[in-house]
Amino acid sequence: IYSASSLLAAHRYGDGYYFLKRQGVFCLLGLVLMILAKNIPPVLYRKTVYPLLGFSLVLLLLLFVPGFGVNVGGATRWLSLGFFAFQPSELVKLVLAFFMAYSMSKKGHEMARFTKGLLPHVAIAGVFMGLILIQPDLGTFIIIGAWLMILLFVGGVRIHHVLSLVLLSAPLLWWLILHKGYRWNRWKAFLNPWEYPLDLGYQIIHSLLAIGSGGIFGVGLGNSKQKLFYLPEPHTDFILPIVAEELGLLGITFVVALFSILIVRGIKIALTAGDLYSSYLAVGITSLLGLQAVINMGVVMGLLPTKGLTLPFMSYGGSSLVISLIGMGVLMSISARR
Repeated sequence: IYSASSLLAAHRYGDGYYFLKRQGVFCLLGLVLMILAKNIPPVLYRKTVYPLLGFSLVLLLLLFVPGFGVNVGGATRWLSLGFFAFQPSELVKLVLAFFMAYSMSKKGHEMARFTKGLLPHVAIAGVFMGLILIQPDLGTFIIIGAWLMILLFVGGVRIHHVLSLVLLSAPLLWWLILHKGYRWNRWKAFLNPWEYPLDLGYQIIHSLLAIGSGGIFGVGLGNSKQKLFYLPEPHTDFILPIVAEELGLLGITFVVALFSILIVRGIKIALTAGDLYSSYLAVGITSLLGLQAVINMGVVMGLLPTKGLTLPFMSYGGSSLVISLIGMGVLMSISARR
């Protein structure tokens, strides 16, 4: 983060360590909360599912109350907490993992029934997804929707129910893209960025230039050229291209390997958990982090349309880092009690 952000921080805030210091504070806070979560038995999370759902709903609604929501780039996704801004949608994803694990484990074989398995879960998640879409935040909306399909399938919902929901959602997603001009522009940039090198395709082109310039071993830590005000958001959504440019194919392969290990270990914890609730919760947290990492990597490599999604644990962003570390603490709690 320091390598990718120091010049931008010095230019914008007069302090090259601005982003590094803030992320360091968030990292320490996240590690403390991770240790606390590790020492809380998973069964206690079951008792707080509905209070957490209500709390998350209130936070999302506060975004639309004047004086609470912070508008950045036309989107109101952050709550102002004085010394920093918090993104409620990050908490919503973790809370939905608690809820889905609790509800699916409680219903058991009834998950195969449309009215018991698919309908109530889609309805409750849909309320949160709708509020996130209004912000607007289509990227998080899609992440939660795709993640929900994975969990429903794992939970025992019939495959034709899941496929029917996907098919019914496709026209809505297409309409959402066409309805907003900037989303349609992102789609055009995804199809052919080289046709719009100075505007629509500028970011993805410079992302590809960064990745390609790194070669096998990279140009060296701190020596990226694309972070010199060419590649927008080099410390947040597009931090991986900077890793690729400075550390090369070996560096980006190492990052992919770390995420792969995390996913494999998370699945193993789910398979060996002591109860169904813990198993579903482990699957929910692991698939959520894994899906977001895969989509971020796909975006920066030009394999998916551009979305404002951070790379877990690596991108700058306090909300994402703290909530991700709490999720790791929950996973460790499940693992320790297998």
